[in-house]
Amino acid sequence: MSNCAIVGINWGDEGKGRMVDLLTEKYDVVVRFQGGGNAGHTVINEKGKFALHLLPSGIFRNETINILGNGVAMDPENLWNEMSTVMEQGIELTPDNFKISDRASLLLPWHRDLDELEEMRLADKKFGSTKQGIAPFYSDKYQKKTILAGELFYPEHLLSHLADIMEWKNLTLTKVYGAKPYTIEMLKEWIDTYCAKIKPFVCDTGAVLKQAQKEGKSIMFEAQLGSLRDLDYGIHPYTTSSNTTAAYAPIGSGLPSVKIDDIVGVVKAYSTCVGEGPFVCEMFGEEAEQLRKEGFEYGAKTGRPRRVGPIDIVATRYGVEVQGATEIALTKLDVLSYMDKIPVCTKYKLDGEEIDYFPFPVALNDCEPVIEYMDGWKSDVTAIRKFEDLPVQAQEYVKYVEKAIGCPITYVSVGPERDSIIIRK
Repeated sequence: MSNCAIVGINWGDEGKGRMVDLLTEKYDVVVRFQGGGNAGHTVINEKGKFALHLLPSGIFRNETINILGNGVAMDPENLWNEMSTVMEQGIELTPDNFKISDRASLLLPWHRDLDELEEMRLADKKFGSTKQGIAPFYSDKYQKKTILAGELFYPEHLLSHLADIMEWKNLTLTKVYGAKPYTIEMLKEWIDTYCAKIKPFVCDTGAVLKQAQKEGKSIMFEAQLGSLRDLDYGIHPYTTSSNTTAAYAPIGSGLPSVKIDDIVGVVKAYSTCVGEGPFVCEMFGEEAEQLRKEGFEYGAKTGRPRRVGPIDIVATRYGVEVQGATEIALTKLDVLSYMDKIPVCTKYKLDGEEIDYFPFPVALNDCEPVIEYMDGWKSDVTAIRKFEDLPVQAQEYVKYVEKAIGCPITYVSVGPERDSIIIRK
């Protein structure tokens, strides 16, 4: 069967979790291949409403195997707390349906400390971190200064390795930031409290994926955040610290040889952004507050109000190219139903000229949005399940976006629930 990646096209928060939850019925395995607990996927289905941060969004299908790949910032503390929450809500998690790569590096307690300390040092020049330790984690990973999940099975080696890293890390904490150092006793307690609980789920997930591939099973790769937050192709330095693109899925999942057949890019019917950095199409004032309220645009992890604006065709077209998207899921179309006229950012104005390409990150600070307006439909579309039953104005909006970004829109979401979807295939 075919393999598929679900990826974000814009700044994140596009609705990837609801699309994974919808489409996992067709897939045997769901893999998170990058990122950590710094972003959330909100899922609403017949089992309830869930805000997932590390757990793959396929956990609601009993027959689906869910994997955290080696590319994930594996935070045992936040992961166990999240697992406990969803299990209390009736979701079954066992080593049979949820597996953690033994090659995933552990996000350690000092990573969150360093994240917060650095944001404090940056003051008004901060990057808008969620303070979940993601940047310090990936920095340490590429310096080979982290612990692999598989080391939990070698306790003597683990403590010795951890002590060596702690000695190095305490130098930064105390000498650079003037913070308190860690002790090995503190780390032992953390291991006993959190790592011991997630240890039964740790295994060679590469072997699991190879076997699934050998048996002809279908695999879905679930990304966190979006194209514009990618470490290499996003709006530097206001990015995450991992690669959010489908191209990284084989590496971060643990199956470098895998072929991805379909790439579903998720795009919100308007734009949202959490954190700092250029956001060319941003709305302000009452207009922004109304859109934020209609779409309930507050971060799933932080609760921070999201910055909002009209759909940005320039940024979205760029995101489609970066991801190599083969099809698009357009989410939250229903939110726009209150508008008489719907704004669309069609181009940017840079140095007095209109451009339709996404410029180098520094130039984004000098860009202004070119806004055009389309007719609104002013009616509730949440109960509609066929594209031809949408108001003509809503159909025209979808068709316009589809043509402008150069990728077919095969799914249109008209509500947060699993079945609130229009399929155009």
